Amino acid sequence: MKFTLNGKKVDVKAHPMARLLDVLREECGLTGTKEGCGEGECGACTVLVDGKPVVSCLVPFAQVRGAKVRTIEGVQDPLQKAFVTEGGAQCGICTPGMIMASLHLKSDAPPEEVRAALAGNLCRCTGYTAIYRSIRKRR
Repeated sequence: MKFTLNGKKVDVKAHPMARLLDVLREECGLTGTKEGCGEGECGACTVLVDGKPVVSCLVPFAQVRGAKVRTIEGVQDPLQKAFVTEGGAQCGICTPGMIMASLHLKSDAPPEEVRAALAGNLCRCTGYTAIYRSIRKRR
């Protein structure tokens, strides 16, 4: 199936009902997208499809035909460094999903906008304070 992956047109052979998460990791070799719960509850597998965050563990591969898919491997943004320097990344399971879900936020986003953007992402390590600080320190 043809789609755009991190800015490059690709044609990937996989079952149309395979989870997008599995296709990205197993067929495309992009292991930055993590599986946390596999049920769409934790947000660890968040990627962008046509610019919108989706949990890739719930998306059938068939739904990305002709779409633009962006994974953490396709991101070069100061937000990534901020997550490291500000302690927003600890064990690393939720980090790619947190970054993908917050890419659209500006560093001066109000706290309620940050919380709303990350409402579908769970972290068991940081307590969120460091994640919110990382987003605010993005430059």
